[in-house]
Amino acid sequence: MFAVNPLLVVLSSESAGLPDALQRVLGDGVDFSVIARATPETMLSQAAALGSCEIVAFMQDGVQDLLDALEAGGGVLSSPLSVVSDPLERDVHEKLAALGVHAWMPIESLDAPSFEALLSRARARWARESALRTELDALRTRFDERKWIDRAKGLLMAARGIGEDEAFGLLRGAAMHANLRLGEVSRSVVEASRWADAINRAGQLRMLSQRLVRLSAQALAGIDAKRARVLRTQSTERVQDNFVHLAALELDEAGSHALAEARAAWNALDVALGARIAPPALAEIDGRADALLLAAEALTGALEISGARRALRIVNICGRQRMRAQRLAKDALLASTLSSSASRERLAPTMGEFESALLELEQAPLSSPDIRAALASARDEWLRLVRGVREIDSAEGRAALVRSSDALVETFDQLTASYEHSLQVLMS
Repeated sequence: MFAVNPLLVVLSSESAGLPDALQRVLGDGVDFSVIARATPETMLSQAAALGSCEIVAFMQDGVQDLLDALEAGGGVLSSPLSVVSDPLERDVHEKLAALGVHAWMPIESLDAPSFEALLSRARARWARESALRTELDALRTRFDERKWIDRAKGLLMAARGIGEDEAFGLLRGAAMHANLRLGEVSRSVVEASRWADAINRAGQLRMLSQRLVRLSAQALAGIDAKRARVLRTQSTERVQDNFVHLAALELDEAGSHALAEARAAWNALDVALGARIAPPALAEIDGRADALLLAAEALTGALEISGARRALRIVNICGRQRMRAQRLAKDALLASTLSSSASRERLAPTMGEFESALLELEQAPLSSPDIRAALASARDEWLRLVRGVREIDSAEGRAALVRSSDALVETFDQLTASYEHSLQVLMS
Protein backbone atom coordinates (compact mmCIF):
# COMPACT_ATOMS: atom_id res chain seq x y z
CA MET A 1 0.00 0.00 0.00
CA PHE A 2 1.21 3.51 -0.82
CA ALA A 3 1.65 6.06 1.95
CA VAL A 4 -0.82 8.92 2.29
CA ASN A 5 1.61 11.18 0.43
CA PRO A 6 3.83 9.01 -1.81
CA LEU A 7 6.96 10.59 -3.25
CA LEU A 8 8.76 9.90 -6.51
CA VAL A 9 12.30 11.17 -5.96
CA VAL A 10 14.24 12.21 -9.05
CA LEU A 11 18.05 12.06 -8.78
CA SER A 12 20.78 12.93 -11.24
CA SER A 13 21.70 9.28 -11.87
CA GLU A 14 20.51 5.77 -11.04
CA SER A 15 23.46 5.22 -8.71
CA ALA A 16 22.91 8.41 -6.69
CA GLY A 17 21.72 7.97 -3.13
CA LEU A 18 19.08 10.00 -1.34
CA PRO A 19 20.51 13.40 -0.34
CA ASP A 20 21.37 13.74 3.34
CA ALA A 21 19.05 16.73 3.63
CA LEU A 22 16.08 14.68 2.37
CA GLN A 23 16.89 11.80 4.70
CA ARG A 24 16.92 14.21 7.65
CA VAL A 25 13.56 15.66 6.60
CA LEU A 26 11.99 12.20 6.24
CA GLY A 27 13.42 11.29 9.65
CA ASP A 28 11.71 14.29 11.22
CA GLY A 29 8.29 12.66 10.81
CA VAL A 30 6.87 14.42 7.72
CA ASP A 31 3.83 12.68 6.26
CA PHE A 32 5.62 11.56 3.07
CA SER A 33 7.26 8.33 1.98
CA VAL A 34 9.60 7.59 -0.92
CA ILE A 35 7.96 4.90 -3.05
CA ALA A 36 10.22 5.07 -6.12
CA ARG A 37 13.29 6.70 -7.59
CA ALA A 38 13.90 7.95 -11.13
CA THR A 39 16.34 9.91 -13.23
CA PRO A 40 15.28 12.92 -15.31
CA GLU A 41 15.06 10.62 -18.36
CA THR A 42 12.71 8.11 -16.64
CA MET A 43 10.78 10.57 -14.48
CA LEU A 44 7.72 11.05 -16.73
CA SER A 45 7.21 7.36 -17.50
CA GLN A 46 7.66 6.44 -13.82
CA ALA A 47 5.15 9.07 -12.72
CA ALA A 48 2.61 7.86 -15.29
CA ALA A 49 3.05 4.26 -14.11
CA LEU A 50 2.70 5.15 -10.43
CA GLY A 51 -0.38 7.32 -10.83
CA SER A 52 -1.08 9.44 -7.77
CA CYS A 53 2.19 10.71 -6.31
CA GLU A 54 4.26 13.84 -5.91
CA ILE A 55 7.54 14.34 -7.72
CA VAL A 56 10.55 15.92 -6.06
CA ALA A 57 13.67 16.44 -8.15
CA PHE A 58 16.95 16.86 -6.22
CA MET A 59 19.33 18.42 -8.73
CA GLN A 60 22.61 19.09 -6.93
CA ASP A 61 24.66 19.09 -10.14
CA GLY A 62 22.52 21.57 -12.08
CA VAL A 63 19.08 21.29 -13.69
CA GLN A 64 20.01 21.00 -17.38
CA ASP A 65 19.20 17.27 -17.53
CA LEU A 66 15.81 17.98 -15.98
CA LEU A 67 15.14 20.79 -18.48
CA ASP A 68 16.07 18.50 -21.38
CA ALA A 69 13.79 15.73 -20.11
CA LEU A 70 10.83 18.06 -19.62
CA GLU A 71 11.30 19.60 -23.06
CA ALA A 72 11.54 16.17 -24.67
CA GLY A 73 8.38 15.04 -22.84
CA GLY A 74 6.42 17.96 -24.23
CA GLY A 75 3.27 17.05 -22.32
CA VAL A 76 1.24 17.92 -19.25
CA LEU A 77 2.70 16.54 -16.03
CA SER A 78 0.54 13.89 -14.39
CA SER A 79 1.67 14.90 -10.87
CA PRO A 80 2.91 17.99 -9.01
CA LEU A 81 6.64 18.58 -9.62
CA SER A 82 8.94 20.34 -7.16
CA VAL A 83 12.64 21.05 -7.64
CA VAL A 84 15.26 21.31 -4.93
CA SER A 85 18.66 22.53 -6.10
CA ASP A 86 21.44 25.02 -5.61
CA PRO A 87 20.49 28.66 -6.35
CA LEU A 88 19.57 29.23 -10.04
CA GLU A 89 19.74 32.14 -12.44
CA ARG A 90 16.52 34.01 -13.19
CA ASP A 91 16.27 32.74 -16.78
CA VAL A 92 16.57 29.12 -15.54
CA HIS A 93 13.64 29.69 -13.17
CA GLU A 94 11.63 31.00 -16.14
CA LYS A 95 12.49 27.90 -18.18
CA LEU A 96 11.49 25.59 -15.34
CA ALA A 97 8.17 27.38 -14.91
CA ALA A 98 7.51 27.31 -18.66
CA LEU A 99 8.11 23.55 -18.75
CA GLY A 100 5.66 22.83 -15.92
CA VAL A 101 7.69 22.90 -12.67
CA HIS A 102 5.32 23.93 -9.90
CA ALA A 103 7.64 24.93 -7.03
CA TRP A 104 11.34 25.40 -6.21
CA MET A 105 13.49 25.91 -3.15
CA PRO A 106 17.24 26.01 -2.43
CA ILE A 107 18.66 22.80 -1.01
CA GLU A 108 20.53 24.73 1.68
CA SER A 109 17.21 25.82 3.25
CA LEU A 110 15.65 22.37 3.30
CA ASP A 111 14.03 21.28 6.58
CA ALA A 112 10.76 19.56 7.47
CA PRO A 113 8.51 22.70 7.55
CA SER A 114 9.97 24.16 4.33
CA PHE A 115 9.74 20.78 2.59
CA GLU A 116 6.05 20.43 3.46
CA ALA A 117 5.45 24.03 2.34
CA LEU A 118 7.25 23.33 -0.95
CA LEU A 119 5.06 20.33 -1.71
CA SER A 120 1.93 22.19 -0.66
CA ARG A 121 2.72 25.01 -3.12
CA ALA A 122 3.38 22.51 -5.90
CA ARG A 123 0.16 20.61 -5.16
CA ALA A 124 -1.95 23.79 -5.10
CA ARG A 125 -0.52 25.08 -8.38
CA TRP A 126 -0.90 21.69 -10.06
CA ALA A 127 -4.54 21.47 -8.91
CA ARG A 128 -5.24 24.98 -10.21
CA GLU A 129 -3.65 24.18 -13.58
CA SER A 130 -5.65 20.93 -13.77
CA ALA A 131 -8.88 22.80 -13.10
CA LEU A 132 -8.06 25.37 -15.79
CA ARG A 133 -7.21 22.61 -18.28
CA THR A 134 -10.50 20.87 -17.51
CA GLU A 135 -12.40 24.11 -18.04
CA LEU A 136 -10.52 24.78 -21.28
CA ASP A 137 -11.19 21.26 -22.53
CA ALA A 138 -14.89 21.69 -21.80
CA LEU A 139 -14.96 24.99 -23.70
CA ARG A 140 -13.15 23.41 -26.66
CA THR A 141 -15.60 20.50 -26.62
CA ARG A 142 -18.59 22.85 -26.64
CA PHE A 143 -17.05 24.94 -29.41
CA ASP A 144 -16.25 21.81 -31.43
CA GLU A 145 -19.76 20.46 -30.91
CA ARG A 146 -21.24 23.78 -31.99
CA LYS A 147 -19.33 23.53 -35.28
CA TRP A 148 -20.62 19.99 -35.89
CA ILE A 149 -24.18 21.03 -34.99
CA ASP A 150 -24.09 24.00 -37.37
CA ARG A 151 -22.72 21.86 -40.21
CA ALA A 152 -25.27 19.11 -39.58
CA LYS A 153 -28.12 21.62 -39.49
CA GLY A 154 -26.96 23.05 -42.81
CA LEU A 155 -26.90 19.58 -44.39
CA LEU A 156 -30.40 18.75 -43.15
CA MET A 157 -31.77 22.14 -44.21
CA ALA A 158 -30.37 21.66 -47.73
CA ALA A 159 -31.41 18.00 -47.94
CA ARG A 160 -34.99 18.48 -46.73
CA GLY A 161 -35.71 22.09 -47.59
CA ILE A 162 -36.51 22.83 -43.95
CA GLY A 163 -35.75 25.69 -41.58
CA GLU A 164 -33.05 25.89 -38.94
CA ASP A 165 -35.40 25.18 -36.02
CA GLU A 166 -36.79 22.05 -37.66
CA ALA A 167 -33.29 20.81 -38.52
CA PHE A 168 -32.20 21.36 -34.92
CA GLY A 169 -35.29 19.50 -33.73
CA LEU A 170 -34.37 16.49 -35.89
CA LEU A 171 -30.89 16.42 -34.42
CA ARG A 172 -32.11 16.82 -30.86
CA GLY A 173 -34.73 14.10 -31.31
CA ALA A 174 -32.13 11.72 -32.76
CA ALA A 175 -29.77 12.46 -29.87
CA MET A 176 -32.49 11.72 -27.30
CA HIS A 177 -33.54 8.54 -29.12
CA ALA A 178 -29.97 7.24 -29.33
CA ASN A 179 -29.00 8.52 -25.86
CA LEU A 180 -26.04 10.40 -27.33
CA ARG A 181 -24.74 13.94 -27.04
CA LEU A 182 -26.12 16.34 -29.62
CA GLY A 183 -22.57 16.94 -30.89
CA GLU A 184 -22.00 13.21 -31.41
CA VAL A 185 -25.17 12.86 -33.48
CA SER A 186 -24.31 15.98 -35.48
CA ARG A 187 -20.83 14.68 -36.22
CA SER A 188 -22.34 11.37 -37.32
CA VAL A 189 -24.61 13.21 -39.75
CA VAL A 190 -21.70 15.14 -41.24
CA GLU A 191 -19.59 11.98 -41.54
CA ALA A 192 -22.48 10.10 -43.17
CA SER A 193 -22.67 12.87 -45.77
CA ARG A 194 -18.90 12.71 -46.29
CA TRP A 195 -18.92 8.93 -46.81
CA ALA A 196 -21.95 9.12 -49.10
CA ASP A 197 -20.17 11.73 -51.21
CA ALA A 198 -17.02 9.59 -51.31
CA ILE A 199 -19.01 6.53 -52.43
CA ASN A 200 -20.72 8.64 -55.08
CA ARG A 201 -17.39 9.89 -56.42
CA ALA A 202 -15.77 6.45 -56.40
CA GLY A 203 -18.87 5.14 -58.17
CA GLN A 204 -18.48 7.82 -60.82
CA LEU A 205 -15.08 6.32 -61.66
CA ARG A 206 -16.84 3.09 -62.64
CA MET A 207 -19.18 4.94 -64.96
CA LEU A 208 -16.46 7.15 -66.43
CA SER A 209 -14.26 4.15 -67.22
CA GLN A 210 -17.00 2.81 -69.49
CA ARG A 211 -18.06 6.17 -70.80
CA LEU A 212 -14.56 6.94 -72.05
CA VAL A 213 -14.55 3.71 -74.09
CA ARG A 214 -18.02 4.44 -75.40
CA LEU A 215 -16.97 7.95 -76.47
CA SER A 216 -13.85 6.57 -78.18
CA ALA A 217 -15.97 3.99 -80.03
CA GLN A 218 -18.48 6.70 -80.85
CA ALA A 219 -15.73 8.89 -82.34
CA LEU A 220 -14.34 5.96 -84.35
CA ALA A 221 -17.82 5.21 -85.73
CA GLY A 222 -18.35 8.87 -86.62
CA ILE A 223 -21.39 9.25 -84.37
CA ASP A 224 -21.50 12.93 -83.35
CA ALA A 225 -17.70 12.84 -83.22
CA LYS A 226 -17.25 16.50 -82.26
CA ARG A 227 -19.44 16.19 -79.19
CA ALA A 228 -17.77 12.90 -78.32
CA ARG A 229 -14.38 14.64 -78.16
CA VAL A 230 -15.76 17.39 -75.89
CA LEU A 231 -17.37 14.84 -73.57
CA ARG A 232 -14.18 12.79 -73.47
CA THR A 233 -12.20 15.82 -72.27
CA GLN A 234 -14.87 16.61 -69.66
CA SER A 235 -14.94 12.98 -68.49
CA THR A 236 -11.15 12.92 -68.11
CA GLU A 237 -11.27 16.09 -66.02
CA ARG A 238 -14.03 14.59 -63.89
CA VAL A 239 -11.94 11.49 -63.19
CA GLN A 240 -8.99 13.60 -62.11
CA ASP A 241 -11.16 15.84 -59.92
CA ASN A 242 -12.63 12.80 -58.17
CA PHE A 243 -9.19 11.38 -57.46
CA VAL A 244 -8.10 14.70 -55.94
CA HIS A 245 -11.17 14.72 -53.70
CA LEU A 246 -10.79 11.08 -52.63
CA ALA A 247 -7.09 11.54 -51.89
CA ALA A 248 -7.98 14.21 -49.33
CA LEU A 249 -10.00 11.75 -47.24
CA GLU A 250 -8.63 10.06 -44.12
CA LEU A 251 -8.89 6.47 -45.35
CA ASP A 252 -7.99 3.31 -43.48
CA GLU A 253 -5.37 0.91 -44.82
CA ALA A 254 -7.85 -0.99 -47.01
CA GLY A 255 -9.29 2.24 -48.43
CA SER A 256 -5.86 3.72 -49.12
CA HIS A 257 -4.75 0.54 -50.90
CA ALA A 258 -7.94 0.45 -53.00
CA LEU A 259 -7.49 4.12 -53.93
CA ALA A 260 -3.87 3.52 -54.98
CA GLU A 261 -4.97 0.57 -57.15
CA ALA A 262 -7.66 2.67 -58.81
CA ARG A 263 -5.18 5.50 -59.42
CA ALA A 264 -2.72 3.09 -61.06
CA ALA A 265 -5.50 1.70 -63.28
CA TRP A 266 -6.50 5.21 -64.29
CA ASN A 267 -2.91 6.16 -65.16
CA ALA A 268 -2.72 3.16 -67.51
CA LEU A 269 -6.04 4.06 -69.13
CA ASP A 270 -4.99 7.69 -69.49
CA VAL A 271 -1.90 6.60 -71.46
CA ALA A 272 -4.04 4.39 -73.73
CA LEU A 273 -6.45 7.27 -74.36
CA GLY A 274 -3.55 9.34 -75.69
CA ALA A 275 -3.11 7.06 -78.74
CA ARG A 276 -4.79 7.79 -82.07
CA ILE A 277 -8.22 6.19 -82.19
CA ALA A 278 -8.15 3.02 -84.31
CA PRO A 279 -9.56 -0.50 -83.80
CA PRO A 280 -6.39 -1.88 -82.07
CA ALA A 281 -6.16 1.20 -79.83
CA LEU A 282 -9.86 0.91 -79.00
CA ALA A 283 -9.37 -2.68 -77.82
CA GLU A 284 -6.47 -1.52 -75.60
CA ILE A 285 -8.60 1.30 -74.17
CA ASP A 286 -11.40 -1.16 -73.43
CA GLY A 287 -9.08 -3.50 -71.55
CA ARG A 288 -7.59 -0.67 -69.50
CA ALA A 289 -11.06 0.71 -68.78
CA ASP A 290 -12.24 -2.65 -67.47
CA ALA A 291 -9.23 -2.71 -65.13
CA LEU A 292 -10.27 0.71 -63.81
CA LEU A 293 -13.85 -0.50 -63.49
CA LEU A 294 -12.76 -3.40 -61.27
CA ALA A 295 -10.47 -1.17 -59.19
CA ALA A 296 -13.20 1.46 -58.77
CA GLU A 297 -15.67 -1.25 -57.73
CA ALA A 298 -13.24 -2.43 -55.05
CA LEU A 299 -12.68 1.16 -53.91
CA THR A 300 -16.42 1.81 -53.66
CA GLY A 301 -16.87 -1.35 -51.61
CA ALA A 302 -14.04 -0.37 -49.25
CA LEU A 303 -15.60 3.06 -48.74
CA GLU A 304 -19.02 1.56 -48.07
CA ILE A 305 -17.50 -0.65 -45.35
CA SER A 306 -15.57 2.31 -43.89
CA GLY A 307 -18.80 4.32 -43.70
CA ALA A 308 -20.31 1.51 -41.60
CA ARG A 309 -23.88 2.52 -42.48
CA ARG A 310 -26.28 0.15 -44.17
CA ALA A 311 -28.14 3.06 -45.75
CA LEU A 312 -25.04 3.93 -47.77
CA ARG A 313 -25.64 0.77 -49.82
CA ILE A 314 -28.48 2.50 -51.69
CA VAL A 315 -26.05 5.24 -52.81
CA ASN A 316 -23.74 2.56 -54.19
CA ILE A 317 -26.56 0.68 -55.98
CA CYS A 318 -27.84 3.86 -57.60
CA GLY A 319 -24.37 5.02 -58.61
CA ARG A 320 -23.62 1.64 -60.19
CA GLN A 321 -26.54 2.14 -62.60
CA ARG A 322 -24.60 4.97 -64.28
CA MET A 323 -21.79 2.57 -65.03
CA ARG A 324 -24.15 -0.11 -66.39
CA ALA A 325 -25.80 2.36 -68.76
CA GLN A 326 -22.39 3.34 -70.13
CA ARG A 327 -21.13 -0.24 -70.25
CA LEU A 328 -24.19 -1.37 -72.17
CA ALA A 329 -23.80 1.45 -74.71
CA LYS A 330 -20.05 0.78 -74.97
CA ASP A 331 -20.47 -2.96 -75.54
CA ALA A 332 -23.21 -2.37 -78.11
CA LEU A 333 -20.95 0.02 -80.06
CA LEU A 334 -17.94 -2.32 -79.82
CA ALA A 335 -20.06 -5.25 -80.96
CA SER A 336 -21.19 -3.21 -83.95
CA THR A 337 -17.91 -1.39 -84.74
CA LEU A 338 -15.33 -4.11 -83.99
CA SER A 339 -17.61 -7.14 -84.32
CA SER A 340 -16.54 -8.00 -80.78
CA SER A 341 -18.18 -11.25 -79.68
CA ALA A 342 -17.10 -10.70 -76.05
CA SER A 343 -18.87 -7.33 -76.01
CA ARG A 344 -21.98 -8.82 -77.58
CA GLU A 345 -22.08 -11.60 -74.98
CA ARG A 346 -22.03 -9.04 -72.15
CA LEU A 347 -25.12 -7.20 -73.40
CA ALA A 348 -27.75 -9.54 -71.94
CA PRO A 349 -26.11 -9.90 -68.48
CA THR A 350 -25.66 -6.13 -68.18
CA MET A 351 -29.29 -5.52 -69.15
CA GLY A 352 -30.38 -8.07 -66.55
CA GLU A 353 -28.26 -6.43 -63.82
CA PHE A 354 -29.60 -2.98 -64.70
CA GLU A 355 -33.21 -4.15 -64.63
CA SER A 356 -32.78 -5.94 -61.28
CA ALA A 357 -31.16 -2.91 -59.66
CA LEU A 358 -33.82 -0.58 -61.08
CA LEU A 359 -36.55 -2.78 -59.57
CA GLU A 360 -34.73 -2.75 -56.20
CA LEU A 361 -34.54 1.04 -56.26
CA GLU A 362 -38.21 1.32 -57.21
CA GLN A 363 -39.20 -0.93 -54.31
CA ALA A 364 -36.83 0.58 -51.72
CA PRO A 365 -38.51 2.36 -48.78
CA LEU A 366 -35.85 5.08 -49.01
CA SER A 367 -37.86 7.43 -51.23
CA SER A 368 -39.40 10.86 -51.75
CA PRO A 369 -41.61 12.45 -54.46
CA ASP A 370 -38.50 13.71 -56.28
CA ILE A 371 -36.85 10.28 -56.13
CA ARG A 372 -40.00 8.53 -57.38
CA ALA A 373 -40.32 10.98 -60.27
CA ALA A 374 -36.65 10.50 -61.22
CA LEU A 375 -37.02 6.71 -61.10
CA ALA A 376 -40.02 6.90 -63.42
CA SER A 377 -37.97 9.04 -65.83
CA ALA A 378 -35.10 6.53 -65.58
CA ARG A 379 -37.49 3.68 -66.40
CA ASP A 380 -38.66 5.45 -69.59
CA GLU A 381 -35.10 6.27 -70.65
CA TRP A 382 -33.99 2.71 -69.92
CA LEU A 383 -36.60 1.35 -72.35
CA ARG A 384 -35.29 3.74 -75.02
CA LEU A 385 -31.72 2.58 -74.37
CA VAL A 386 -32.74 -1.08 -74.75
CA ARG A 387 -34.43 -0.22 -78.03
CA GLY A 388 -31.22 1.47 -79.19
CA VAL A 389 -29.21 -1.66 -78.30
CA ARG A 390 -31.56 -3.82 -80.35
CA GLU A 391 -31.29 -1.45 -83.31
CA ILE A 392 -27.53 -0.87 -82.98
CA ASP A 393 -26.82 -1.74 -86.62
CA SER A 394 -28.86 1.24 -87.82
CA ALA A 395 -27.82 4.90 -87.65
CA GLU A 396 -31.04 5.76 -85.81
CA GLY A 397 -30.41 3.01 -83.27
CA ARG A 398 -26.85 4.16 -82.58
CA ALA A 399 -27.95 7.78 -82.18
CA ALA A 400 -30.73 6.75 -79.79
CA LEU A 401 -28.25 4.60 -77.86
CA VAL A 402 -25.88 7.53 -77.35
CA ARG A 403 -28.67 9.93 -76.33
CA SER A 404 -30.28 7.53 -73.86
CA SER A 405 -27.01 6.45 -72.23
CA ASP A 406 -26.08 10.09 -71.60
CA ALA A 407 -29.58 10.87 -70.34
CA LEU A 408 -29.42 7.93 -67.92
CA VAL A 409 -26.09 9.13 -66.53
CA GLU A 410 -27.65 12.52 -65.90
CA THR A 411 -30.75 11.01 -64.29
CA PHE A 412 -28.78 8.67 -62.04
CA ASP A 413 -26.36 11.46 -61.14
CA GLN A 414 -29.38 13.35 -59.81
CA LEU A 415 -30.79 10.25 -58.14
CA THR A 416 -27.49 9.40 -56.47
CA ALA A 417 -27.26 12.95 -55.13
CA SER A 418 -30.84 12.68 -53.85
CA TYR A 419 -30.07 9.45 -52.02
CA GLU A 420 -26.78 10.90 -50.79
CA HIS A 421 -28.59 13.81 -49.13
CA SER A 422 -31.70 11.94 -48.03
CA LEU A 423 -32.71 12.14 -44.39
CA GLN A 424 -32.50 8.34 -43.97
CA VAL A 425 -28.89 8.22 -45.15
CA LEU A 426 -27.80 11.23 -43.14
CA MET A 427 -29.57 10.10 -39.96
CA SER A 428 -28.94 6.37 -40.29
